[in-house]
Amino acid sequence: MVDPARAARARAMTQDELKKAVARAAVRFVEPDAVLGVGTGSTVDFFIDALGASGVRVGSAVSSSERSSRKLAALGVTLVDLNEVETISVYVDGADEIDKNLAMIKGGGAALTREKIVAAVSRRFVCIADASKRVEVLGRFPLPVEVIPMARNYVARELAKMGGTPVWRKGVVTDNGNDILDVHGLVLSDPHDWEARIDRVVGVVTNGIFAARGADVVLLGGEDGVQEFRRP
Repeated sequence: MVDPARAARARAMTQDELKKAVARAAVRFVEPDAVLGVGTGSTVDFFIDALGASGVRVGSAVSSSERSSRKLAALGVTLVDLNEVETISVYVDGADEIDKNLAMIKGGGAALTREKIVAAVSRRFVCIADASKRVEVLGRFPLPVEVIPMARNYVARELAKMGGTPVWRKGVVTDNGNDILDVHGLVLSDPHDWEARIDRVVGVVTNGIFAARGADVVLLGGEDGVQEFRRP
């Protein structure tokens, strides 16, 4: 009989190995001595580790989360405020879901607003993930929406009118001091329209659909190694 706990540990180890593979592959996109953008999440943690082991000299970095900032600082990378730079050469980050047009759902780590800002300033967005994140239609993963705390219930009612089931991520406060609503049950067949529609709700800071500024390159780790996809 298969031990379920042992099987779960084996799957986790395999997923970590896939994440490490795409993290190592992403290092080749880093431009020496240029400004690097770095996202947040478990796959990005592996990327920062791989960057440190690579010997590539990073000019400076803009981070989308306090967590990544701490890891980068531990490597001796100079962190700069986004207001101090005009452009970022490459932004490396993960995703919770990715469709065939390289639109994404992000925000599982509650850093979606800062991630979206850094992506907007970057010349190239490289997304790293394991192959399980590839989907035909976005929406299986609950859509994170960052909201001003006083507007949380109002925004939740508006999202319910759109057909979603919003759930307050209790105990989570973003680096910006805001709340997160995770919206279940949406089928995001037109992610560009959904992104703009949700952002128009008063009290929404931003939502986790990255379609207007999707990935330029996606590196997916699977059983056959790392596959590279580029925006059509």
